[in-house]
Amino acid sequence: MGKRISRSIENFRPRQLSPMIFVLIPVFNRLPHTKRVVEALRHQTLADEIRIVIIDDGSTDGTASYLEQQHDVIGLRGNGNLWWGGAIQKGLKYAMAHHQSGDYVLFLNNDTWFDSDYVETLIQVSRDAGGAAVGSVIHEDDKDPPLTSIGPRVNLNRIAVWDLFNELSPEQIRNPDPTYQVDALSGRGTLYPIEMFERYGHMRTFWLPHYLADYEIAMRFKRAGVPLLVSSHAAVHSPPVYGNDVSNMTWRARLFSRRSSSNIVRRLAFYMLVGSPLQRITAPARMACFAFLRSIHQLKISIKGNSLK
Repeated sequence: MGKRISRSIENFRPRQLSPMIFVLIPVFNRLPHTKRVVEALRHQTLADEIRIVIIDDGSTDGTASYLEQQHDVIGLRGNGNLWWGGAIQKGLKYAMAHHQSGDYVLFLNNDTWFDSDYVETLIQVSRDAGGAAVGSVIHEDDKDPPLTSIGPRVNLNRIAVWDLFNELSPEQIRNPDPTYQVDALSGRGTLYPIEMFERYGHMRTFWLPHYLADYEIAMRFKRAGVPLLVSSHAAVHSPPVYGNDVSNMTWRARLFSRRSSSNIVRRLAFYMLVGSPLQRITAPARMACFAFLRSIHQLKISIKGNSLK
């Protein structure tokens, strides 16, 4: 664990004025996806400034061998217990040890691809907004229009998270605004000025090893005054299922597995980390209350639907 499996950034990074973009990509198997995202990064308009850092958390499909052969990829290895938050934290430590003032960090998943000006667009939006954190919209290529996600809205009082996409009209979905303000940012393509991690800290892997770790750190930055934006001109293309599907899990796995986006222990930890002191104290009771109310609402919908058949 912790072994670097491709050559060090010191060997090919000259001192220069242009900022570097450390692209952190946690992976576990799915080698074809990893190859695709690496090629997409190699074809960026800012390819010379991009440093690809792939954190391989114990893959068994030849990922480690592939990374060893890539001269322009920094490979970091885990033992299978990093999960998303731990993998990002490992990548952050590497970036922080090799960065210069003005550099950036880009969180990215390996099951994404994008146009050649993607990274340049994110940086330009961040600069225009005075150093904002900037996320990406999600496009699904088989849909018309392709836009399927913008970014999270979070209501801490009602223990609710939804996508801003759901607030748009059909016309707005076809012609979205250039940027949107959101309450959190996902790990599927978010750019941060590296100084944010120096000022406000890294990932909280003990409490949030996987799901919601990306939301928590973005919301921490927002509380410190950092604007959270999403650019509709910076789109990541992605398959329909993003890895958070729980439909085939048992009820126990849905509630308690680290692989579940519905894990109640992690959700409680998230709301206690991002809330005000009063919201933290009342989070368990409010979670239970709203979960009950939503279950009743879904039951009524189900009964109404069956009565119409």
